Amino acid sequence: MKKILISTGGTGGHVMPALALYDHYKNNFNTFITTDKRGLKFIDRENYPCHIINTPQILKNKLMLPFNLVILIFKLFTSLFLLKKYKIDYVVSTGGYMSLPICLAAKILNLKIILFEPNMVLGKSNKLFLKYASKIICYSDSLINFPENFKDKIYIINPLLRKKIYSKNQKNIKKNDEILKILIIGGSQGAKFFDKKISDLIIEINKKIKIFVIHQIVDKQNQNEIKTNYDKNHIDNFLFEFDEKIFDKFHDIDLAISRSGASTIFELAELKIPFIAVPLPNSKDNHQYFNAKYFSDKNCCWLINQSEFENNEIKKFINNLLTNKEEILLKKQNMTKFSYQNTWNNVNQKLISLINEN
Repeated sequence: MKKILISTGGTGGHVMPALALYDHYKNNFNTFITTDKRGLKFIDRENYPCHIINTPQILKNKLMLPFNLVILIFKLFTSLFLLKKYKIDYVVSTGGYMSLPICLAAKILNLKIILFEPNMVLGKSNKLFLKYASKIICYSDSLINFPENFKDKIYIINPLLRKKIYSKNQKNIKKNDEILKILIIGGSQGAKFFDKKISDLIIEINKKIKIFVIHQIVDKQNQNEIKTNYDKNHIDNFLFEFDEKIFDKFHDIDLAISRSGASTIFELAELKIPFIAVPLPNSKDNHQYFNAKYFSDKNCCWLINQSEFENNEIKKFINNLLTNKEEILLKKQNMTKFSYQNTWNNVNQKLISLINEN
């Protein structure tokens, strides 16, 4: 039986697709996962046993560069030992600097390397190893910064989602007299803006429209203050950190305000939850903007830059969406057209074929 090692870590945007890949591969191949310590908070280790390879971010601090290079060399030997111990045939990398030692080790051992790129911009780590990869799994063949001479390596699949997402079904839009549910997902980076600006916006909107807000809080220090403000303004609320079962707890979400990491917005689209995408302004290669633009061009979301939230027009815009709902209904319809062919079995067959044919 072929043996696959999936390399991931860092943010949920890297880890959640890795877990989905594991679920697709585990019944057909011997499958393993490596992650760094940051990625552990997204992983249930009982269901997803994993090895920890904690790779340093080499260029983050120039003064630490010599020390980090020594650590990287050590992690490279750790990776070589791991790949040889389990007799790995394929390394599948979800990108990020944490994949560097595993991919280097795979190259040294002449193993098959398969990259995964969910964003609409080719990431730097994937670009670095693209030359040595047999294939790169993508959702589109029109990625920004993708070298033309490697286009034949693109392997397109439908968006890779957690299995439980496919079984969820958002109901129709509520009547005007019902409480409206707004989901706020700030992601793990640049979340202070969501904790402050978006919560203030919700308080203003609630003055005209009754809201139940479901708010992801990343900075725990702000949690008590935000909850106090919501309670003081008589806003029903549920605050949470990362919770992969959030869609099990809440149904009939009317609108989401979200960063535009690929995993998050592809799940929102599959669940038919209309969303306002607010790209992280300093995301690498501006990939969050291009992710959001991909959906905006298909009329599946509203793309609003973070700077525009300083404008009072945003409050009027959202009030109008929640009051009239025609645009919300249109987004739901377009999401249905976009995702109707995306099933677990379709993706599973393509991913299994990718291994069997390479």
